[in-house]
Amino acid sequence: MSETAVTVGGAGDQGAPDLIMGIDEVGSRAAAVVQNVETVIAGKRDAITASLTVLLAEGHLLIEDVPGVGKTMLAKALARSVDCTVSRIQFTPDLLPSDVTGVSVFDQASRRFEFKRGPVFANIVIGDEINRASPKTQSALLECMEERQVTADGTTYVLDLPFTVVATQNPVEMEGTYPLPEAQRDRFMARISMGYPSPVDELAMLSQRETSSPLEHLETVVSLAELRGMIAAVQHVFTSQPVKEYAVELARATREDRQLRLGASPRATLQLIRAAKAHAAMHGRDFVLPDDVDALAVPVLAHRLVPTSRAVGAHDRDSGPLIDAIVRRIVGETPVPVGSTRRI
Repeated sequence: MSETAVTVGGAGDQGAPDLIMGIDEVGSRAAAVVQNVETVIAGKRDAITASLTVLLAEGHLLIEDVPGVGKTMLAKALARSVDCTVSRIQFTPDLLPSDVTGVSVFDQASRRFEFKRGPVFANIVIGDEINRASPKTQSALLECMEERQVTADGTTYVLDLPFTVVATQNPVEMEGTYPLPEAQRDRFMARISMGYPSPVDELAMLSQRETSSPLEHLETVVSLAELRGMIAAVQHVFTSQPVKEYAVELARATREDRQLRLGASPRATLQLIRAAKAHAAMHGRDFVLPDDVDALAVPVLAHRLVPTSRAVGAHDRDSGPLIDAIVRRIVGETPVPVGSTRRI
């Protein structure tokens, strides 16, 4: 059976924005979103900025950390700061692929099957504890994340744009979990960790949340049209040939490093440049610097890499810090184009 493409949503949902937002305005709107989320997640500006960078670069974000540090809270706060459709999926071992993408149901009145859209049909999809679902259910997101569409019963349903998956997982607890395969981890543009709050921020949290959650009072600061204008502006950020060559050299170095048995894919190089363009726009520049690439090398590349058994050595099951250190070493050893503020 041949596939049929179907656009889900009105023409206004899929069309290009009326205007491409100016770079200065992108920076000011991005700063407003970061400040808004900081009213809920204090002391985590780097994580907030990284999550917004992924959103503006039209990528997907994996938040990986221990329970109770605000992974889901960050995803919710980012979603509430933007006036767009949001859905949340709680991944469990008994979750089915159709629970994510949708299912065809037979309608007695019309005597035909009708497709009931699943929660993946939203601008921002929050996947909580994604590693608790079976590999079959996890794979239901592969087509959605890469091609922005869902295929069911030979019909292809196009997702509304922008479309971003923000998934969380606990890397410590292994019982009853299914680790994400490398092919799916590669679909995520970046992986970040929250980390524990400082004593000052944790004390302030106790006072702020004694009677209610600040998430309940969070207001929208960017409309959907403005978000599309910001994304369009990011797409027009200039990337010079030397910066592109620098990103390729970083990816090539991961493939040849003796401590790694799996290096960065070409998709990783492409997403590194896209994220760098968003990072530049958020800082009020319409061109990418090598420093933008450096700032995102660890969150964009590290989760895609697999260390050798010899490199892991005495490290525990969590090889994340080791891989982060390898990426930082590679960044430090790779010559940068002229114009970077970093010196070797």
